[in-house]
Amino acid sequence: MFHSNTEQMIAYWTARAAGGRAPSRASVQPADFRQLMPQVFILGREDRGCYPIRLSGGFVGDLHRRDLRGVNALSLWSERDRLRLQTALEEIRTRPEPLVAVTEALTEGPSLPMEVLFAPLTSHDGGPDRFLGLYQPTSMVARLMGRPAFELSVRRLRRPGAANEEDAPRVRLAAVSGRQVA
Repeated sequence: MFHSNTEQMIAYWTARAAGGRAPSRASVQPADFRQLMPQVFILGREDRGCYPIRLSGGFVGDLHRRDLRGVNALSLWSERDRLRLQTALEEIRTRPEPLVAVTEALTEGPSLPMEVLFAPLTSHDGGPDRFLGLYQPTSMVARLMGRPAFELSVRRLRRPGAANEEDAPRVRLAAVSGRQVA
């Protein structure tokens, strides 16, 4: 279970996805989620593993206290989390589904727990080359007292759906008479 705003954006993405494909960029209309626009961002994807920020809402820029256009989104994350996050982003490009990073925004004072949503979008040629995202605080932002986040730290990466919940049963392989079965 995610924050209701995260759930809303996941439902929005899912309603536009069809046949196991990510929705097209053209199908995303910002007016449909106007109240969340300050928390929304769009990432691009370049071949060399760079994810430039194409668009970021006011809350996203304010949290980092800078203009993020063109910044590689991976640089906002702790160094130890970058490869893990990049791997997860590439995975949701090949198997399109939303991804939620349960995160801490680290400051010089208290941290801010957040959910950061990444949902792949396709271009006119059909290949996923963008990500629709959302920064959703799960605690009071006022606790930061205006301090900017200097990095984001992944606590968990989660995908929506019962099969991806932490307490869901896991498929295990077993051998019967030397033959592997599920």
